[in-house]
Amino acid sequence: MSNELERDGAAVQSVDRALSVLRLLARHGDLGVSEIAAELGVHRSTAFRLVMTLELHELVEQTADRGKYRLGVGIVRLAGAATVRLDVVRESRATGERLAAAVGETVNVAILDRDEALYVDQMAGPSALQAYNWAGRRVALHATSNGKVLLAHAPRERFERLAAAPLLPFTDLTVTDAGLLREELDTVRRRGYATAADELEIGLTAVAAPIFNVEGTVVASMSVSGPTFRLPPERLPEVAEQVMTAAGEVSSRLGWHAIEDGKALTA
Repeated sequence: MSNELERDGAAVQSVDRALSVLRLLARHGDLGVSEIAAELGVHRSTAFRLVMTLELHELVEQTADRGKYRLGVGIVRLAGAATVRLDVVRESRATGERLAAAVGETVNVAILDRDEALYVDQMAGPSALQAYNWAGRRVALHATSNGKVLLAHAPRERFERLAAAPLLPFTDLTVTDAGLLREELDTVRRRGYATAADELEIGLTAVAAPIFNVEGTVVASMSVSGPTFRLPPERLPEVAEQVMTAAGEVSSRLGWHAIEDGKALTA
């Protein structure tokens, strides 16, 4: 037991020191390993191991002056992801609540996180009593409407990487053929929304549309989901129009302007 506590204590200390390295570089701009060791009060070899680990994750990088280190692009990616998530959640909340009330079902907002869709917010409609809380959950891109929207607008390399491995079947209706999935993603881009009926769970249907940022990049997706018996095929086009309108409102709040017939449209 004491050995386990010692190992835990050492791990926590390493994390604390690594974070201290990042704070030092944020304060000083760039430092050498010896300078970092002196600031932390540790041996140079310890500081070197900390820096190497952080460099492996691109959180620090060497400067042109070899032997000096500064904050790396990994920090920018983390900060950018956090900013996108906060902006999307803030700007989509009111619109999502109105959509949930109008459709009577659950509204979710998701972002692309590695090769999964990460649900960052949820608004429940009046019919969605005791709705499952999707916020914080990661789901497969190929088996969900949000995932298909995000994958359809992601760089092609992401699809190729995903398709290179077996696409897992969650139900008998999950699309697991890469060719069929590619065709469906083409349709998603063309018509502006994605659907998933009984593909992640039997009895669950969802419709999603993309959310764009000021640069016209898809940064998130918004979906309506509910029991399949309340979202039958004949109702999906109508719900899709409502979802696309709501996602468009959020996009405009993020600074996006739609392009139609060569003219920019302001919301």
